[in-house]
Amino acid sequence: MLGFLKNPIVVTAEINMNLVALTVIGLISRLWGLSYPRAVVFDEVYYGQFVSLYMKRIFFVDDSGPPFGHMLLALGGYLGGFDGNFLWNRIGAEYSTNVPVWSLRLLPALAGALCVPLSYQILVELQFSHCAALGAALVILLENSLITQSRFMLLESILIFFILLAVLSYLKFYNLQRHSSFSGSWWFWLLLTGVACSCAVGVKYMGLFTYMLLLTIAGIHFWHMIGDQNLSNVSLMCHFLARGLALVIVPVAMYLSFFYVHLTLLYRSGPHDQIMTSAFQASLEGGLARITQGQPLEVAYGSQITLRNVLGKPMQCWLHSHTNTYPIRYENGRGSSHQQQVTCYPFKDVNNWWIVKDPGTQQLVVSNPPRPVRHGHIVQLVHGITTRYLNTHDVAAPLSPHSQEVSCYIDYNISMPAQNLWRVEIVNRESDTDVWKTILSEVRFVHVNTSAVLKASGFLSGASLPEWGYRQLEVVGEKLSKGYHQSMAWNVEEHRYGKSQEQKEREVELHSPTQMDISKNLSFMAKFTELQWKILTLKNEDTEHKYSSSALDWITMDTNIAYWLHPTSGAQIHLLGNVVTWASANIAALVYACLSLWYLIRRRRKIYDIPEDAWQLWVSAGGICVGGWAVNYLPFFLMEKTLFLYHYLPALTFQILLIPIVLQHLGNHLCRSLLLKSMFSALVVAWFSSVYLVYRTFSPVTYGEPSLSVTELKDLRWKDSWNILIQKQ
Repeated sequence: MLGFLKNPIVVTAEINMNLVALTVIGLISRLWGLSYPRAVVFDEVYYGQFVSLYMKRIFFVDDSGPPFGHMLLALGGYLGGFDGNFLWNRIGAEYSTNVPVWSLRLLPALAGALCVPLSYQILVELQFSHCAALGAALVILLENSLITQSRFMLLESILIFFILLAVLSYLKFYNLQRHSSFSGSWWFWLLLTGVACSCAVGVKYMGLFTYMLLLTIAGIHFWHMIGDQNLSNVSLMCHFLARGLALVIVPVAMYLSFFYVHLTLLYRSGPHDQIMTSAFQASLEGGLARITQGQPLEVAYGSQITLRNVLGKPMQCWLHSHTNTYPIRYENGRGSSHQQQVTCYPFKDVNNWWIVKDPGTQQLVVSNPPRPVRHGHIVQLVHGITTRYLNTHDVAAPLSPHSQEVSCYIDYNISMPAQNLWRVEIVNRESDTDVWKTILSEVRFVHVNTSAVLKASGFLSGASLPEWGYRQLEVVGEKLSKGYHQSMAWNVEEHRYGKSQEQKEREVELHSPTQMDISKNLSFMAKFTELQWKILTLKNEDTEHKYSSSALDWITMDTNIAYWLHPTSGAQIHLLGNVVTWASANIAALVYACLSLWYLIRRRRKIYDIPEDAWQLWVSAGGICVGGWAVNYLPFFLMEKTLFLYHYLPALTFQILLIPIVLQHLGNHLCRSLLLKSMFSALVVAWFSSVYLVYRTFSPVTYGEPSLSVTELKDLRWKDSWNILIQKQ
């Protein structure tokens, strides 16, 4: 029974020492002296704020992209025991002792280091020689810009890691397709492709470009499978469903999971939640939730409410009125109704309170039981403090003469009767009998007499009322024929059931807290949809930055970015690439394009300069490398945003992978004699030596040490457009 113990248990393993060596060297190059400098370096001042908010569980919105990359940076802070207490307000500020600098920079550095062995494996999977793969990895290893970007609390190295992982996973899956479909390893690499694509998109939306490229390549490969007569219809359907599951459903599910974790972690109210809807704000701990906790859910006749405009940008504001009236004549000579002003006010105020009144009664309190207001009901809105009715009429608005003035009606005993009936239309209703709900319902008020819609027009015009209107935002009656806009929708934010019929008692009541307790928690999908929409549509004003550049500057590296400068020694860190590598990458792309065009023309004439398998290898490599460069670079010409040199790094990585591909192709197919091959090999060695020498030359401004003299710094300024910092003696 125990006979198997007579022989020793032996485990054998194949270890690629190239991979091991590249991984070790990559780790050394990225992790060496990682805590230096112990000061805020360039965009660490930006990402560090979000790390601190994660540590304190405070909600934020970053319009630059999804939250996965921020969460990875925050994970580094969490592992290092960071408490979030640091003021991220200045580049170059010294980190306090409670900031775990090494931990915060660890994950970007690890990602940058692992890009080296990933590059090696990608070329191996593309069926190129181990020598070419080793060359690609070494060039990535010695690229100064990639080293600099991976050694700080920044996201580009993490993005590039997931992009390369996605490409490698798909290539491994595709190569397994030929002989082991639906095996365990086949499924592993296919699913890992989808996971890596989702992670790339979750770090930055730039990852979407590579995801679309891989989907296109997968579609082309599947199209070729359709023409394979050896595959049955059932087999084809299984292949299609497997790819749909791994490359579409899994990435979408993972993308949603990033937001789920993000929203679960950030449950506290903070400075960024004011751009969200009242419902979203009320779901956060503190802030608006503290005010609205215990409010009645259903709006009834007699309810006391504040109405917040749904648009909420560039600022939140509430429907507001005060005792002041519109001037008899405006500055341009037009006349007004001289009635009480109605505005949109960006601060909480007692004059934001309104009472929902039934036009058929004079009662301003909630009956028992309450009579809820439903979609389509007619109401009057009574201003809580002045008791005047919300009104609009055929008088031009002060700033929008093509829209109607909105006022609180004052009876001057002239031929201008009150027109104060409004129809409640619930925009996000599920049925025509829906009840108007606090926070949750987005409501449009349609004027019964003129069919105008209550609208905060100041959001769109960007203009505020003059001094007589206290610089508040204009509210108008807008004709429905002009189309729907979010500035026409309002939601009840604060709500109580009115109990006091007397005005004096009601004013006291308007200042009192609510007491009833009804939960208004949003579902995850509702919060995700709102947050995703804010990320996509909320854009900060792009201002010209000292180190901003155009996409054309990147190819020839006519620009750089000064990341950090030591206050006394003159040591500094710059985002600068390896000049030889960047020039070689451009030449390789040009050679690839010219050779491909030449081959295509010749093949059209039935002249085949290279074997068919070499041609297929050439095309597939170009699809990955040239395609990866194009999709990660060309879209920037269409973007209206402030651009920096680091935006080019994902495209550059693909272009670098093309260098050894072109070199191997030239050596195998154009250098036919032994003499030419020897000369070509010598040139490649000389070229690689120059790559290493340039890397060493610029390593002081890549790692920030040793500090250089003024003369040495001036010698590094190889281009007049480079901004090398020279401190005055």
